[in-house]
Amino acid sequence: MTMMTGAQIFVESLLRENVEYLFGIPGGVVIPVFDALFDSPLKVILTRHEQGATHAADGYARATGKVGVCLVTSGPGACNTVTGLATANMDSIPIVVFTGQVPTPMIGNDAFQESDIVGITRPITKHNFLVRNARDLARIIKEAFYIASTGRPGPVLVDLPKDVAVTETEYVPVSEVTIRGYKPVLDGHVKQIKKAAELINASKKAVIYAGGGVILAGAAKELVQLAHKTRLPVTTSLLGLGGFPADDKLFLGMPGMHGTRFANYALSECDLIVAVGTRFDDRVTGNIKEFAVHAKIIHIDVDPTAISKNVRVDVPIVGDAANILAKLIPLVTRTDNGNWLKQIEDWKAQYPLTYKDSDKEIKPQYVVEQIYEATKGEAIITTEVGQNQMWAAHYYKFKSPRSFLSSGGLGTMGYGLPAAIGAQLGRPDKVVFDIAGDGSIQMNIQELATAVHNRLPINVAILNNHFLGMVRQWQELFHNRRYSSTCLLNNPDFVKIAEAYGAKGMRIRKKKDVRPAIEEAIKTPLPVILDFEVAREENVYPMVPVGAGIHQMIGGLA
Repeated sequence: MTMMTGAQIFVESLLRENVEYLFGIPGGVVIPVFDALFDSPLKVILTRHEQGATHAADGYARATGKVGVCLVTSGPGACNTVTGLATANMDSIPIVVFTGQVPTPMIGNDAFQESDIVGITRPITKHNFLVRNARDLARIIKEAFYIASTGRPGPVLVDLPKDVAVTETEYVPVSEVTIRGYKPVLDGHVKQIKKAAELINASKKAVIYAGGGVILAGAAKELVQLAHKTRLPVTTSLLGLGGFPADDKLFLGMPGMHGTRFANYALSECDLIVAVGTRFDDRVTGNIKEFAVHAKIIHIDVDPTAISKNVRVDVPIVGDAANILAKLIPLVTRTDNGNWLKQIEDWKAQYPLTYKDSDKEIKPQYVVEQIYEATKGEAIITTEVGQNQMWAAHYYKFKSPRSFLSSGGLGTMGYGLPAAIGAQLGRPDKVVFDIAGDGSIQMNIQELATAVHNRLPINVAILNNHFLGMVRQWQELFHNRRYSSTCLLNNPDFVKIAEAYGAKGMRIRKKKDVRPAIEEAIKTPLPVILDFEVAREENVYPMVPVGAGIHQMIGGLA
């Protein structure tokens, strides 16, 4: 019989899950756990804010495919994880968040730094636990990792009272778990797969629409095989970028509010959509009444609740995308879609994704293109949210899965920098760039200290237009340029901030200096902030106004 405290069981259980990094911050009720971590081989990454810890765990998970883990204290520490949990939940990212809690006899008594974090996070987690007895801890941790990483992945929270952490009990390792009522369906219904193949083979103008589920399921290879065998063009959601090579002739870019014209026209005119691992977000469909009115829809998703949630579906297939595509590929044939591909090529030629470049000022799209060229498309790109996110999505040609990390569903400003920290730790072989706005970078800029302390060579490219750019764009287009509370002329000196934290800072004001600065940053073995002074009122185009169909785009050359 092996006797351990709850804190020791916590450490042992994480080691059995092959956890390498633990992101977090200590506090009063989790001191015993951090004490147990002191002599363990687990590497604790001390962040400067609990939100940063959750985003770093999230970035680690997206970059590696493993479960990200963080540990914080009770009350305010636990509450500060809410945004990170909601971000991971919306994008189906597997993280396990451990929160400290006051001793069980004090729960509900308004004890110091007590919060009902289980109640608070119930709507934004895949599952959560309150551990009431140390002897349950090993089983609960095993279940937490299992739930987070299987079926449709997602965040799981484990609330750990202080008395559970210090109580000594018999440690019984748990190697497998069976959870009543939780049986993810992975294989797909054979008759539905055959029906899908028949629709694909009979189609004349079909489109594959792939989402982040393709990447999470490891189905990118099968997606390419399906597209090439059938000659179906492919569009991906924002989170699906990298799931299909952007340099492939069949790639259409992403659809929706800021999608390419040819992707939006293709979805609007097609006769069949083969949707894989995606949820038909409202930013993709636009006015739902006008979305794909001529098309039948096949929807493959591991989450049955995602099917027919936002659009009607003709052939639902519940299961793992890689499994289902592997069964579907032998049943499909090369489609008779020559005229359709010709139409798409005409749209691409008529409405290319481009912008008006300038030698007098730096265009943000140019900066992203230069990052792509300098890294040969092999970097991991994280983003903040807003214009910087859309320019990164359009002008960095993602070639492989897990190379684009961004908050798609929740749209979390402040995500990119801590996510870059997690990505760099998980993939030290990769160059990592956070493409940021000058507004969003200030929401978690304190994590620069985390990057410096751990000597992580991440690069932060700030597209500095002195605006909350996307809101300003909406104000310009739909509110007569009344820039209410979006002007950031009192920004701090980002170069001095970088230097104050011990990082390197560079300010770039001329187009000719953009590429040399990027190359110098890549060679620097420390975090680097690149402050690009870009055109102030550049817009993201194309754009679909709110309430319009996705074929009704405005603006720009594209």
